[in-house]
Amino acid sequence: MIATAFTETIPLKMNKDGVILVSKTRVTLDTIIAAFSEGASAEEISYQYPSVPLGDVYFVIGYYLRKKKQVDAYLKRREKLAQEVRRQNEEKSNASGIRERLLARQKNGKR
Repeated sequence: MIATAFTETIPLKMNKDGVILVSKTRVTLDTIIAAFSEGASAEEISYQYPSVPLGDVYFVIGYYLRKKKQVDAYLKRREKLAQEVRRQNEEKSNASGIRERLLARQKNGKR
Protein backbone atom coordinates (compact mmCIF):
# COMPACT_ATOMS: atom_id res chain seq x y z
CA MET A 1 0.00 0.00 0.00
CA ILE A 2 1.34 3.41 -0.97
CA ALA A 3 0.55 6.35 1.29
CA THR A 4 0.07 9.65 -0.42
CA ALA A 5 0.20 12.86 1.54
CA PHE A 6 -2.21 15.61 0.59
CA THR A 7 -3.61 18.69 2.19
CA GLU A 8 -6.94 20.40 1.80
CA THR A 9 -7.86 23.84 2.93
CA ILE A 10 -10.66 24.28 5.44
CA PRO A 11 -13.35 26.23 3.53
CA LEU A 12 -13.37 29.24 5.87
CA LYS A 13 -12.52 32.81 5.04
CA MET A 14 -12.75 35.97 7.11
CA ASN A 15 -14.38 38.91 5.37
CA LYS A 16 -13.44 42.58 5.79
CA ASP A 17 -15.78 42.89 8.78
CA GLY A 18 -14.07 40.06 10.66
CA VAL A 19 -16.88 37.57 10.05
CA ILE A 20 -15.87 34.03 9.11
CA LEU A 21 -17.78 32.75 6.08
CA VAL A 22 -18.04 29.18 4.79
CA SER A 23 -17.35 27.96 1.24
CA LYS A 24 -17.25 31.32 -0.52
CA THR A 25 -20.87 31.90 0.56
CA ARG A 26 -22.52 34.33 2.92
CA VAL A 27 -23.24 31.53 5.40
CA THR A 28 -21.32 32.22 8.59
CA LEU A 29 -19.30 29.87 10.74
CA ASP A 30 -21.64 30.91 13.55
CA THR A 31 -24.62 29.56 11.61
CA ILE A 32 -23.08 26.15 10.89
CA ILE A 33 -21.82 25.68 14.44
CA ALA A 34 -25.14 26.80 15.96
CA ALA A 35 -27.02 24.25 13.85
CA PHE A 36 -24.50 21.53 14.76
CA SER A 37 -24.70 22.45 18.47
CA GLU A 38 -28.49 22.19 18.30
CA GLY A 39 -28.14 18.61 17.11
CA ALA A 40 -28.39 18.96 13.33
CA SER A 41 -26.38 16.48 11.29
CA ALA A 42 -24.04 17.58 8.52
CA GLU A 43 -26.62 16.40 5.99
CA GLU A 44 -29.38 18.46 7.63
CA ILE A 45 -27.15 21.53 7.72
CA SER A 46 -26.25 21.11 4.06
CA TYR A 47 -29.94 20.74 3.25
CA GLN A 48 -30.78 23.92 5.21
CA TYR A 49 -27.95 25.84 3.51
CA PRO A 50 -27.72 24.40 -0.01
CA SER A 51 -24.99 26.86 -1.05
CA VAL A 52 -22.62 25.03 1.35
CA PRO A 53 -21.50 21.65 -0.04
CA LEU A 54 -21.92 18.68 2.29
CA GLY A 55 -18.19 17.95 2.29
CA ASP A 56 -17.50 21.52 3.41
CA VAL A 57 -20.00 21.19 6.26
CA TYR A 58 -18.08 18.10 7.44
CA PHE A 59 -14.79 20.04 7.14
CA VAL A 60 -16.17 22.89 9.22
CA ILE A 61 -17.58 20.58 11.89
CA GLY A 62 -14.26 18.72 12.04
CA TYR A 63 -12.39 22.00 12.35
CA TYR A 64 -14.70 23.05 15.16
CA LEU A 65 -14.19 19.78 17.02
CA ARG A 66 -10.39 20.06 16.69
CA LYS A 67 -10.21 23.78 17.53
CA LYS A 68 -13.19 24.04 19.88
CA LYS A 69 -11.55 26.43 22.33
CA GLN A 70 -10.50 28.91 19.62
CA VAL A 71 -13.82 28.71 17.76
CA ASP A 72 -15.82 29.12 20.97
CA ALA A 73 -13.74 32.22 21.82
CA TYR A 74 -14.49 33.64 18.35
CA LEU A 75 -18.20 32.88 18.75
CA LYS A 76 -18.21 34.51 22.18
CA ARG A 77 -16.60 37.67 20.74
CA ARG A 78 -19.20 37.72 17.96
CA GLU A 79 -22.06 37.37 20.45
CA LYS A 80 -20.63 40.16 22.61
CA LEU A 81 -20.34 42.41 19.54
CA ALA A 82 -23.91 41.58 18.48
CA GLN A 83 -25.19 42.51 21.94
CA GLU A 84 -23.31 45.80 21.81
CA VAL A 85 -24.68 46.64 18.35
CA ARG A 86 -28.19 45.74 19.55
CA ARG A 87 -27.77 48.01 22.58
CA GLN A 88 -26.54 50.90 20.41
CA ASN A 89 -29.45 50.47 17.99
CA GLU A 90 -31.95 50.45 20.83
CA GLU A 91 -30.41 53.65 22.19
CA LYS A 92 -30.62 55.34 18.78
CA SER A 93 -34.21 54.43 18.03
CA ASN A 94 -36.89 54.77 20.64
CA ALA A 95 -39.30 51.90 20.02
CA SER A 96 -41.71 52.80 22.81
CA GLY A 97 -45.07 53.78 21.40
CA ILE A 98 -44.13 52.81 17.86
CA ARG A 99 -47.21 50.64 17.39
CA GLU A 100 -49.48 53.50 18.41
CA ARG A 101 -47.64 55.96 16.12
CA LEU A 102 -47.90 53.59 13.16
CA LEU A 103 -51.59 52.94 13.78
CA ALA A 104 -52.21 56.69 14.02
CA ARG A 105 -50.40 57.27 10.73
CA GLN A 106 -52.40 54.50 9.10
CA LYS A 107 -55.65 55.96 10.42
CA ASN A 108 -54.75 59.38 9.03
CA GLY A 109 -53.95 57.87 5.63
CA LYS A 110 -50.21 58.56 5.82
CA ARG A 111 -47.68 55.95 4.87
